[in-house]
Amino acid sequence: MSTTHLAVPRTSPTERLPLPSLIALFTAGLITTLTEALPAGVLPQMSRALGVSESAAGQTVTIYAVGTLLTAIPVALATATWRRRHLLLTALAGFVIANLVTAVSGDFTVTMVARFLAGAASGVVWSLLGGYAARLVGPALKGRAMAFAFAGTPVALSLGVPAGAYLGQAVGWQLTFGLASALTGLLIVWTAWKLPDFPGQKAEDRMLLRDILRLRGIRTVLVVTGAFVLAHTILYTYIAPILADAGLPGHVQWILLDFGIASIVSIWLTGVFIDRHHRRLVVVGTGLFAAAAVVLTVAASSAAVDYVTVAAWGLSFGGAATLLQSALMRAAGEHADVAQSSMVTTWNLGIGLGGLAGGALLAGLGSGSLALAAVVLLVPTVLVVVLARGHAFPARR
Repeated sequence: MSTTHLAVPRTSPTERLPLPSLIALFTAGLITTLTEALPAGVLPQMSRALGVSESAAGQTVTIYAVGTLLTAIPVALATATWRRRHLLLTALAGFVIANLVTAVSGDFTVTMVARFLAGAASGVVWSLLGGYAARLVGPALKGRAMAFAFAGTPVALSLGVPAGAYLGQAVGWQLTFGLASALTGLLIVWTAWKLPDFPGQKAEDRMLLRDILRLRGIRTVLVVTGAFVLAHTILYTYIAPILADAGLPGHVQWILLDFGIASIVSIWLTGVFIDRHHRRLVVVGTGLFAAAAVVLTVAASSAAVDYVTVAAWGLSFGGAATLLQSALMRAAGEHADVAQSSMVTTWNLGIGLGGLAGGALLAGLGSGSLALAAVVLLVPTVLVVVLARGHAFPARR
């Protein structure tokens, strides 16, 4: 049987990260996150132009997530034999079309269809990023390469979305989406020029998804991922009412900036230490998030405590995608790209359920129940990570 890691060269003492190739993957992740979140920064302008309410315009974000959730696994299975660069270029072309249609459309239905297409393209990109980055380098640099590739997400959230909101005010939301489409077009040229190609799986080597999910460690990683993202979404989505009820309504934007900066630092730390201390980072990250949730449950009324606690939460979250996806790839072996699609689905399911569960808790029990719910989710998650030494989060590679 052929395996994906056979194409990876052995690490030499002088091997360095292939920066031009990793920049292509980094930018693909940035565009994916930017396309998803951009409507949030230009929502009033979009709603007026499309002739719908702001709440309806907000569903352009929801339909993007639905597109990712519904298509990630089927598309990954259908394209498992495709050459990897060809598949990535196809997904990027999907972003060009979707963002261009969004930029010129004055019809809400057409815009929603374009956003669904963008969500489907997102599922393809996220299924590819981790495996592609790992195949570019030898074993000793896999984690660092993945961290570089996934850094596009916190950068997009911390810098790209605010910049998009500013551009939306300055030049209009249509031109903002048009610029996103143009940037993706440039990325297509760069990717075709600088990113090496790799084969997909041979048809005879393919496994059914249910058989992949039976591989040891896969389901454990997915359970940890789902609980982690669910807890994060419950807190992050409703951080404003949590702070308002704690008597700190004016701190929301600064708390979020605190979280974003800590997340970027976390990505850097993950890249430095992941190849030697993967398991320790997962244990520390989940434990740090659980501790932060406990503190928010009992001491959210202190501004100083909240800033420190949210920074700890950001440190736990920034590198989580890299750590969890690398664990899943190791457990999946040659079936990593298809397994990654299950990670994408689990991640988006956690986001969707987090928004629903958090809203229900806030309406029924108040903001104090949100951090408590995160504690209930995270304490067992930490225990699972600590005990999963054999296959999901092994002590040694």
